[in-house]
Amino acid sequence: MEVVEVLHMNGGIGDTSYANNSLLQQNVILRAKPITDEAIRSLYTNLNHPKTICIADLGCSSGPNTFLPVFNLVKAVDDQHKKLGRRQPAPEFQIYLNDLPSNDFNTIFRSLLPKQQEDFRREMGDGVGVPFFNAVAGSFYGRLFPTDSLHFVHSSFTLHWLSQVPQRLEGNKGNICMATTSPLNVIKAYYNQFNNDFSMFLKYRSEELVKDGKMVLTIMGRKNDNPDLHPMDLLAMALNDLVAEGFVEEEKLNSFNTPLYTPSLAEVKSLVEKDGSFTIECLETFQIHWTGDEYDNMIGNNNNNAAYKVARGLRAVVEPILVSHFGEGIIEEVFHRYTKIIADSMSREKTEYTNFIISLIKK
Repeated sequence: MEVVEVLHMNGGIGDTSYANNSLLQQNVILRAKPITDEAIRSLYTNLNHPKTICIADLGCSSGPNTFLPVFNLVKAVDDQHKKLGRRQPAPEFQIYLNDLPSNDFNTIFRSLLPKQQEDFRREMGDGVGVPFFNAVAGSFYGRLFPTDSLHFVHSSFTLHWLSQVPQRLEGNKGNICMATTSPLNVIKAYYNQFNNDFSMFLKYRSEELVKDGKMVLTIMGRKNDNPDLHPMDLLAMALNDLVAEGFVEEEKLNSFNTPLYTPSLAEVKSLVEKDGSFTIECLETFQIHWTGDEYDNMIGNNNNNAAYKVARGLRAVVEPILVSHFGEGIIEEVFHRYTKIIADSMSREKTEYTNFIISLIKK
């Protein structure tokens, strides 16, 4: 499986599109907003009356969330500009929206951007620095921008995706990622791939950011060294049911693994310190329910409705990967079964994601 070709969210604006099934990712962005806003406010305060601020959003995907973090950043700078009482005009913004070439950039610029810009102008009024949008197609595990060209980098809920499926995962039978039942050698293979990828990510961003430039990353992780229960584990259960009933060949399932790794906080912190290019300004952890809601708000909610929401959200993310390996014929059935498995899991255990927000400054 070539990750660059198949790792993309469902495009368009249909019922199973990422644009209509990304509340989880939206709420993660909003949870990180206070830290993100503070990072860019302090950056702007220390800049010497810049005419242009260059911002990159890495792993932007396609949908309303594409614009949420960058417009929040523009608003935060505008607020700080007014607070400081600077006489110079507000800075303009060069916004770089990055994702893999298979991302639905057409929907972003044809359908979503015009409305988002109109809504933003209506909300902010005159005097706000103009944001200019650019698409940058490519993997953020490689170089994307010229040396010392960026002031601010943002990435949310993307760095758990690896550049490739790790090698030597033959012992991961019945699983489709690093799971609670994966053998130690499989967990080690996934970690080694994350180690390499995240190290490259930090290296290239350190080259692209100006001195004292900022970077805020929100990363899906795990609570400790042991793998957490993940919705992908339950998707594997649905696929195993299809194998047991003869709809999918066992070898077909055993040869399927996804490029997904949820690191521990210690792993992330260690790799940042090992790279040595950044100072950690802030590092926080939070949990959020699989639906994207605050976990306490889920108590008493209908599990079937919540499970349907989770299943639709994951389908918007992984359907292209599943289709590339298994074909389209099993998709409706596998997600029908998957929804039931999620509902059962929610009735028995606490289903939540662990997330890290890390704010970094380039040395």
